Amino acid sequence: MNTQQSIEERLWDYIDGHALPEEKSAIEQLIESNIEWRNKYHELLDVHQLMSNSLELDEPSMRFTQNVMEDIAKYHIAPAAQSYINKRIIRGIFAFFLLTIAGFLIYGLGQVNWSSGGGNTTLPFNVNPSDINKVDFSKFFNNTYTSIFVMINAVLGLVLLDMYLGKKKKQLQEKH
Repeated sequence: MNTQQSIEERLWDYIDGHALPEEKSAIEQLIESNIEWRNKYHELLDVHQLMSNSLELDEPSMRFTQNVMEDIAKYHIAPAAQSYINKRIIRGIFAFFLLTIAGFLIYGLGQVNWSSGGGNTTLPFNVNPSDINKVDFSKFFNNTYTSIFVMINAVLGLVLLDMYLGKKKKQLQEKH
């Protein structure tokens, strides 16, 4: 198979006129002396003549562009993003995150002992800027109430996501 492919490549170079002069003479000798080369040469020469003579390019019709545009117009084009984004859902997600952050802040500030004197502080970290990475969040988040608050917010978030995806699915089913 590899020799057959090599024969075809060399013959195509010869037919197309890309072969070097010494290679042309060697191919001419092979065509004259070898029957396989001669048969393949005549076969490829016929293909070359068919491709160059009888192959005409088909031109599109005069209305080709208009036909394509009419076919495209049949399909539903997606509306602008502003028309299919439900602003209530965006506001609901914003409110969910805002309430979550506010809840954590209120809970954290509720854990501070505000009645202590000036020198003693019950904050879980030192005021020294180099020790700011040593914040002890365990005093804020070790409570049962915090776990319940996080679970309720997670369930509410999943319910909100389910409602949103359900509405999207219903809208897609109505369109089709």
